[in-house]
Amino acid sequence: MNAPENGLHGSETDQTYARAGFGAAVPRGTAPVLVVVDLTRGFTEPDFPSGADLSAEVEAAGALVRAAHESGAPVVYTAISYTAAEADGDAIAWLRKAPGMRSLRDGSAEVALDPRLERRDTDHLIVKKGASAFHGTSLAALLTGLGADTVLVCGATTSGCVRATAVDAVQSGFNTLVVREACGDRARGPHDAALFDLQAKYADVIGLSEGVELLAKAR
Repeated sequence: MNAPENGLHGSETDQTYARAGFGAAVPRGTAPVLVVVDLTRGFTEPDFPSGADLSAEVEAAGALVRAAHESGAPVVYTAISYTAAEADGDAIAWLRKAPGMRSLRDGSAEVALDPRLERRDTDHLIVKKGASAFHGTSLAALLTGLGADTVLVCGATTSGCVRATAVDAVQSGFNTLVVREACGDRARGPHDAALFDLQAKYADVIGLSEGVELLAKAR
């Protein structure tokens, strides 16, 4: 099993997972769609309570976006955003567990796409209320309509919304690839653990160069 570059990778662990039948390679298709998860200012800038300095990850995601735009591969951005009633009320269970997310309000700076990323009129936007970009949204139908045979996932945070989106992508029937350099988290431990688990069970964790190449070759 080709585990991601992290401290969880070891011979004993590899043997355990190989014996269980995990870590097979994910097929690469010719009609990829790039899903950029929650690279909004509230996550990519350290001055916001929910954020961290994800400058390197945003730069990597930008390279993927440029490759997709040049080849015509679809780009889907996602963002978490709550109405005042949702942010101030008690209707969303997740906000009871993670009350810091209440600052992600409609129209606020936190929910704006990081300005270092190019968003074209032809790009899609999924606004969500939970971790997975699939849960309670039209993303699965959108990917089907776009003719996707492969979904490339990147964004923030690796252990939260990226992981949830990647798991739901494969459960929705899409071959799923997660681009290592374009995923970021608030701490290294959860980031590494999430990539390891994704590689083992749900997706292939790939390098930036392969992600750019796959998008550049999109038909």
